[in-house]
Parts: sequence; structure tokens; C-alpha cells
Amino acid sequence: MSTHTEIVEPDFTKIIDKVTGSEGPVFDNAGNFFVVAPEVEKDGQYAGEVLKVDLKNRKSSLVCAPSINGHGGIPAGCQADKQGGLYIADMRLGILHIKPNGDFEQVSVVDSSGRRMQGCNDCSFDYNGNLWVTAPAGEIASSPYKRSFEEGFGSIYCLTSDRQVVLLETGFRFPNGIAVLHTSERKPEKLIVAETPTRSLWCYDIVEPGVIRNKVLWGKLPDCECESGPDGMDFDEEGNLLVAHWGGGFIEVFPPSGGHPVKRIKCPFDKPSNIHFQPGSNDVYVTEHTNNALWHFQWLHKGMPQYCDI
Repeated sequence: MSTHTEIVEPDFTKIIDKVTGSEGPVFDNAGNFFVVAPEVEKDGQYAGEVLKVDLKNRKSSLVCAPSINGHGGIPAGCQADKQGGLYIADMRLGILHIKPNGDFEQVSVVDSSGRRMQGCNDCSFDYNGNLWVTAPAGEIASSPYKRSFEEGFGSIYCLTSDRQVVLLETGFRFPNGIAVLHTSERKPEKLIVAETPTRSLWCYDIVEPGVIRNKVLWGKLPDCECESGPDGMDFDEEGNLLVAHWGGGFIEVFPPSGGHPVKRIKCPFDKPSNIHFQPGSNDVYVTEHTNNALWHFQWLHKGMPQYCDI
């Protein structure tokens, strides 16, 4: 990393805490804001929650606690569709769709080739309505829960707009955040995947829904003395990619061409987990694991529009 990388320290404001494993911040197209609490347990079982957050009054309310056949979920990533619903990447249950009233369904237990789905962690819509998903866990429930930073069994999927779940590639060591870079004509062009233990951001060309090629190393996070790596990410309107550096205490800002961070946003906590822009603004909301909290700061640029807003 260049020694000239600028460190910036914006004012952070805590919105809420006590969100166990705080992840998955997202706005829907009605302006509602949601986070997930993946690490909630009840009676010794996983019982993760999807929460709606009143940002003005700094309070949260339960949307649902997904469970399938008695197996509680571990919701970790979240995206909004155009109908006011949410798609959830769940480490135990795979991909879920949640309706505005809190009812939910498991999208599929197998991919398009008949292989059992893996537990999922994060997701990102492209502008054509295809959902790109990371899957670092082992097979979904009722299989035993499995995750590892050392073993390379993680995968990536695409849930196409016609509801086909396509396995794109496997062999990752805990794939985590995921983002889609579009052309100026809003055509999906590049898929960027975070591999947390290696501090790597991998990039693919998007050929068509469910088809990628030409894997290259797009970016690398700065070294850190502690266990750390890239987690959730979001683009600003200038094409910069803001990446939560879990364990590193920064949000790393990569230019549109990748490489090394051009700026580093210093956080008042060590484990930022995910970020999301409020639509049409430079307001950024950050979830983090150090205090199980949600924070806000203002960035230099507005966020890139989301699928649900276009």
C-alpha cells in the first residue's frame, strides 16, 4: 500500500446497539431501514433476527426471526427488491425472501444443478434484478453448521431474475462481501467478491446472468497484525468502493480501477462489518461487531443508486 494513502476521521454517531452480530444494513424504496442480528440464540439454538430500525428515534423492532423446520436462521446479508420485500443471505438457511408483512420463504434448497445449497453471507442486486450471493458456510440445515476461515469450500451464487440459483464458482476461503460494478449505461460489468482471510478482493467479468469469467485479483487490503479482512462493501457515485475492514478498524476506499486504498476511513471501533448509503445522499450507515452497534457518518460523495431505487 502506498505510504501516501490519506487517513480521514469523520464524525461517527451511534444509532443503536445490542444488535447481536450486527450486519446487513439496507434501505428499501419506501425509505425504511433494516439490519440483521445473526448471532441471537434462544434455548441453545440459532435464532437470528431481521430488524427494522427507526433512525430518528433510534429504536428497533422485530420483522421476523426466520426458522425452517425447527432450524433457526443466521441472517447475515440483506438487499431490497422493488416490491418492498427483502432478500436475505442466511448462513443456515441459504437465500430467503421476506415480504413486507414479515412472512418469509426459503428460495431453494438446491441450486440449478441439483446440488444442496450452502449457507450464505452477503448479497448484491445488479440493475437487472439478478442477486449475486456469497456462500462461505457448509450445506444448509438440516446439515450440521460448518464454517471455516482455513478451508476453501466457500462458493458464490447468482439468483437470476427468473429465480434460478446458479453456482458460479467454489473453492473460496470464506467469501464475504460482494458488489456489482455497472457501466455508465447501467449494464452489469464486473463482480467483486471479498475473501476475508486472504484480505483479497477478486473480480470477474459478468457475461450474462449466472455466467462469469476471467477471475483476477482486483484489490488487496492493508496488512494488519490481528485477524482481519474485507467484509461488506458499497459503491459511491464516483465509482469508489468502500470496504469494511473487519478487525482492521477502517473502511478502505478503493478507486474504480481497484489496486490499493486511496483513502482509509478511521472507525471508532475495530470490527466494521458492513456499510450502506442512504439513497440519494452521502449519509453512510455502518454495522459493527465490536459493540454490536449501528453507526452513521457522512462521506465525501453520494452513494451509487441501488436496484430498488432505479
